[in-house]
Amino acid sequence: MSKFLIVGLGNPGNEYAHTRHNIGFDVLDAFVLKHSVFFRSERLVNLAEIKFKGKIFVCIKPTTYMNLSGRAVKYWLDKEKIEIENSLTIVDDLALPIDKLRLRKGGSDAGHNGLRDIQNILGTDEYPKLRFGIGNQFPKGMQVEFVLSHWRPEERKIVNLKIEKCIEVIENFATMGIDRTMNDVNNLKF
Repeated sequence: MSKFLIVGLGNPGNEYAHTRHNIGFDVLDAFVLKHSVFFRSERLVNLAEIKFKGKIFVCIKPTTYMNLSGRAVKYWLDKEKIEIENSLTIVDDLALPIDKLRLRKGGSDAGHNGLRDIQNILGTDEYPKLRFGIGNQFPKGMQVEFVLSHWRPEERKIVNLKIEKCIEVIENFATMGIDRTMNDVNNLKF
């Protein structure tokens, strides 16, 4: 059975729950719930394992805080003997409008501290990322407050649709491959 490491980035703690910055956690929560499994506390992460269509998904939500996610990702890649190309990191992205998702095989951290730490620890930026557009509708100097804010009521419908699509992307990434999945998702508008 092929194994895949699915990483949802976010910060532990109730004060960060369901904020824009924690969308990686929210996507993994929805994915795990769909497959009727539960997270348990493990080294550096909350972990859930899912078996689906002959694949094993090792789902992790690092408990190291967003900006120190690299150690957790490296530990679980090594422990589970998963190749880096069989990992998928789900992350919020300010540069993408709220109606977009973007799947890539690799690429820069684009100023995202969580991705930067993973890149530094792994020694490469060539690992798959699913970027969840959160928009950039904030006044100058208010970026931190914006990413740590909750979704506005008028955004919830589109966010929920995108979370559902992300579940499909995770499954297709493992079963159809990244190229076909990129073709399916990168031109969508929600």
